[in-house]
Amino acid sequence: MTAAPKMRNIGPKSAAWLRQVGLRTHEDIAAIGTVEAFMRVKRAGFKPTLNLLYAIEGALLDCHWQEISEERRQELILAAEAATALLPAPRNKPAAAPVHTTMHAQEERFDEPTAFDAGHDRDDNDRDDGSDRDGPSDDDGHGSHDADDRND
Repeated sequence: MTAAPKMRNIGPKSAAWLRQVGLRTHEDIAAIGTVEAFMRVKRAGFKPTLNLLYAIEGALLDCHWQEISEERRQELILAAEAATALLPAPRNKPAAAPVHTTMHAQEERFDEPTAFDAGHDRDDNDRDDGSDRDGPSDDDGHGSHDADDRND
């Protein structure tokens, strides 16, 4: 069995998609038309872009896909969009609904400073329970341990 001749504008990935939906030759595609060939690829679960639509049309007309007139491109797009609208919703996925954006009033927040804030007053040796990491304190909690507090 010999391979089908390469079609103009159809690269390896597009050719593989077309083969997987049963379109192997120029005649196969010509028999169903550009839009139906595109839709078969789309219905098979692939994600073709408009470039494939134009490439198929160019292959049938034997011209580069960029040479397709803007008017013809618009016709192809309208036909593909109409055919896409008739496709059933994907299984296990809800149909896309319009997106609504809700704007909330910005509220003023006063966050407590964290250990990472530059102006934090906490000493590195302070613990959350109020004790010091250096060990037990003999501070009675009523003053400082200055030299003036000692009895001479």
